[in-house]
Amino acid sequence: MRINFQNKIIISLLLIAFQFSFAQKKEQIGTETVNVVKPYTPTISDAFKVKETPALEEEGNAKKETIKYTIFSFPVASTFTPSKGKAEGVEKEKQEHLFKNYATFGVGNYGTFIGELFVNHDLNSTDYVGGMFRHHSSQGGIKSVVLDDRFYDTAIDLTYGSNRKEVSWNLDLGYQNQIYNWYGLPADFGTTLTPQDRRTLINGINPQQTYNTISLGGKIDFNESILNKMSVKFNHFSDLFGSSENRFYVKPIVKFDVMESAVKTDLIVDYVGGSFKKDYSNTNTQAVKYGFTNFGIAPSFVMQKEDWTLNIGAAVFYSLDNQNSNNKFLVYPRFNASYKVVGDLMIFYAGAEGNLEQNSYMDFVNKNPFLSPTLNIAPTDKQYDIFAGLKGKLTNNVSYNIKASYVNERNKALFKSNDYNENATNQEYAFGNSFQVVYDDMRTLSFYGELKADFSSTVSFGVNGTFNSYTNDFQSEAWNLPTVKINSNINFNITPKWFAGANVFYVGERKDQKLNTDVVYAVQPDPFTLPSYFDVNANVGFKYSDRLTAFLKANNITNKAYEKWLNYPVQGFQVIVGANYKFDF
Repeated sequence: MRINFQNKIIISLLLIAFQFSFAQKKEQIGTETVNVVKPYTPTISDAFKVKETPALEEEGNAKKETIKYTIFSFPVASTFTPSKGKAEGVEKEKQEHLFKNYATFGVGNYGTFIGELFVNHDLNSTDYVGGMFRHHSSQGGIKSVVLDDRFYDTAIDLTYGSNRKEVSWNLDLGYQNQIYNWYGLPADFGTTLTPQDRRTLINGINPQQTYNTISLGGKIDFNESILNKMSVKFNHFSDLFGSSENRFYVKPIVKFDVMESAVKTDLIVDYVGGSFKKDYSNTNTQAVKYGFTNFGIAPSFVMQKEDWTLNIGAAVFYSLDNQNSNNKFLVYPRFNASYKVVGDLMIFYAGAEGNLEQNSYMDFVNKNPFLSPTLNIAPTDKQYDIFAGLKGKLTNNVSYNIKASYVNERNKALFKSNDYNENATNQEYAFGNSFQVVYDDMRTLSFYGELKADFSSTVSFGVNGTFNSYTNDFQSEAWNLPTVKINSNINFNITPKWFAGANVFYVGERKDQKLNTDVVYAVQPDPFTLPSYFDVNANVGFKYSDRLTAFLKANNITNKAYEKWLNYPVQGFQVIVGANYKFDF
């Protein structure tokens, strides 16, 4: 086959070459008749193909033999019983038992003693009774203080209440006794006297003041009622120098829904009235009386849309001056809004709020116990507090809050030292060792920042600070108000038995002023500047058992006798050791 194929190729090439050479001749091609004897019928020669089923001659392709299996069985005794499947459970920590009662006591230097006792007992499935006793005292001993600086603070509170499906309520009865001493004599006291006369005068001063408070009140909550809740309270406050004050308020709250919006209305009736036996100059023949009754209503409703939340409202007050017939009608804004800029990571909020704040002798004493019992009591008209800020989370464990505000207040109460003379008689508080209350119209620009972090389940940290700028209309300074306040704390569990914590706070400079009226000043002296101060406190505790815990507290660790109020240095380094015991009846 190969030879024939080659011969065909050679013959074809010769024919082509012959035809090509013949065609190059310039001779004219003539005509010729060709007779076809047989028509051309082309055929396709067979090609070599792979068979679809190749024949295999390997040994592995041999025919398989058929194998027959037989089973030889006999019975076997078995006691195995399969158990039902059970999901793997999560290992839970044992829940700590919550005791209903506890007792705490502690003792320390400066003759300090603290004690607390709280008891609670269920009468049945709904009703309960409870009581709490608190005591904190010190025997004094502050360095360089020449007058008695002891103090006592004792209180007892009783409660009876009921928690039912439709309503919950409780009644409270309390009594508090506080004893303080006006020990803050001016540093230059007695400079106009001889040393002997100075010692005689100081030894004759009895600086003790006693405050007594009787309180009766209650709260009631309705689960399914337009009247949502209501609180009622009555206080009777008196002191050792014949001062007496009564305070009564009732504050019901009404809630209902209108077009899918919750409408809330606060109703307020607030009365305060009292008298002081003497004025500061001891020139009055009748008691100095005061009394105010404030009626208020503050409706508001909440609107929510996507990331926005709006709380829109207002407050309307009518204030009666019961002694001077100087009545006022006042309107305040109650608006705030929040917007989720980035979910819970960043929330913007802003608002404007105002209020009529009822001032009282008891509230002033709780802020500054060294007041003279000769005050001028009046409410504060807080016209508006405009604020805006951002809050949210930096991480899952770190939150923040920053805020700026501008507050406009009329009749804002300020503590200022009383002027004095060294010839005062029968007035233990008139030797430059007491404070008065003055009022001023003020604007306050404030910046606030806060950071909180839970580093783990055992360590938490927090820090916050406030910067204030004050503008006064009548007083030369914002008396005893600091421009800067910073507070920081950390708490951590060292082991399951040991825990500890620390607190540091900083208070910036304040201004105060007092004059010795026995001295003729060529030029009125400048106000005193009270230095700023740090106060560092720490505590450590050991949990001996679920019931008993021991603790050690250290206060004012830097041992600085700083002055919180002018001429009133505080106790130095203080150590208190004590224990807390929990129990059930």
